[in-house]
Amino acid sequence: MAASLQPEEFDLIHTLADVARHHGRTRNERIAMSFEGRHTTYGELDKHTNQVANGLIAAGARKGQSVAFLGKNMDHYFEVLLGASKIGAIISPIGWRLQPDEVAYILNDNQAPIVFVGAECVGGLDAALQQVENKPLVVAMEPGEHNYPLYETWRGARSSIDPNVPVASEDPVILLYTSGTTGRPKGVMLTNANMLRSRRVASEARMDWNEWSEGETNYVAMPIAHIGGTGWGLVGLINAVRNVVAREFNPMEALEVIERERVGKMFMVPAALQFIIRTPRAREIDYSSLKVILYGASPMPVALLKECMDVFGCKFVQQYGMTETTGTIVYLPPEDHDPNGNERMRSAGIPMPGVEIAILDTDGKVLPPRETGEVATRSAANMKGYWRKPDATAATVNGDGWLRTGDAGYLDEDGYLYIQDRIKDMIISGAENIYPAEVENAIHGHPHVAEVAVIGVPDDKWGEAVKAIVVAKPGVAPDAEDIIAYARSKIAHYKAPKSVDFIDILPRNPSGKILRRQLRERYWEGKDRRVN
Repeated sequence: MAASLQPEEFDLIHTLADVARHHGRTRNERIAMSFEGRHTTYGELDKHTNQVANGLIAAGARKGQSVAFLGKNMDHYFEVLLGASKIGAIISPIGWRLQPDEVAYILNDNQAPIVFVGAECVGGLDAALQQVENKPLVVAMEPGEHNYPLYETWRGARSSIDPNVPVASEDPVILLYTSGTTGRPKGVMLTNANMLRSRRVASEARMDWNEWSEGETNYVAMPIAHIGGTGWGLVGLINAVRNVVAREFNPMEALEVIERERVGKMFMVPAALQFIIRTPRAREIDYSSLKVILYGASPMPVALLKECMDVFGCKFVQQYGMTETTGTIVYLPPEDHDPNGNERMRSAGIPMPGVEIAILDTDGKVLPPRETGEVATRSAANMKGYWRKPDATAATVNGDGWLRTGDAGYLDEDGYLYIQDRIKDMIISGAENIYPAEVENAIHGHPHVAEVAVIGVPDDKWGEAVKAIVVAKPGVAPDAEDIIAYARSKIAHYKAPKSVDFIDILPRNPSGKILRRQLRERYWEGKDRRVN
């Protein structure tokens, strides 16, 4: 059947707010979202987002301001996102696993006048708000042990008439926080154009795996604090399909949803796919509705990919990108996925339509095929910049629009991109971006730790695991588990080290910088690349 959204329809959709308006007019009876037994049509979505927009105005939110959401996935999050977009406000989803100190930093940075909070995060938000300078209005998404106004009541008290606030395609609409090399996260500003222009170009290219059919179902299970969650949910809404939203990823639940809801497409990180195929019933499920599984956010071992292809029996497409590029900029098409394995399955793939990829040396010179350097990209999907950090923006995106990814790789003669290592020290564990400096800051206060360096080491389950290399203070008997527990009390558990090794002295260069690459080498010995 025909794709739900035709390329020419993009002429009517200039902002994410227009997604709700357009589909509300043309597909008002079609189900937009399903969540734990609750179904919302596109007509209802348009009405609800008008109410959210008017509620935000009444709460004092204005164009260009951030609107925060702290919680797990839910359908109402996307209502808040699109409602905020109708007044030119910027949704800022915060990871529900973050510690109160981390949440407080983000709220102080984004200065949101209103925070929507999920039931599981109310206690954490209360603790975080004690450290927030300008206290925001809090709206609770669900009932619980709190005195905050409930979302549906708050929303229902407002007019369903569109406020029609002028919003431009170049205005920021999403603010996603990524871990920072200095130990503090940076807010990535993504615009309406970032989300929509690249989707239009991809739609015009008529790639089979990117086509959506009438009545198709999309599965949204990755966390909304990441581009793989928010971005993928928006892809489904832009294409006017039904989106089944999972509160959080659960492999047993995923199997049930795929079969019961007749899921056609889903995006998963490799670790999630591995969890699914390791469940006892994985080979008993009816996967006949599945057309395409898109995977990315971290490298996927070829052996695991081949096993997934065998279990699911559908097309696979690898996605390579980052938050700063609004997600996917390189893809490995289905035809390059060989059940017997091939060289291209070790690559990230080829550029998406409209995307330029170059490999640069340290001086910014473009390198020829097969020479490794830093991966740089230029496209309509490149971020507007980092929130309130112009210097960091200038260091990442040059005046000609080229964005440096921090990944080391090379292009082959056919334009396929191979990722070899990371220019930066970032660790990717279970598709979560973790920077050593942030973890080191959390460990430094431990009374037995004199010095610490954090690195990523190979891990069969998570791709990479966080390891702390510690120099202990003289005269103490340091305990690895105690150091791990201490870190977990300061930062999200997924950022904390999974293991601790002890060393007498950390290797440093003449200027005193810790040589993390040297520390990593022994753990990666025998690997042909320094990503897993």
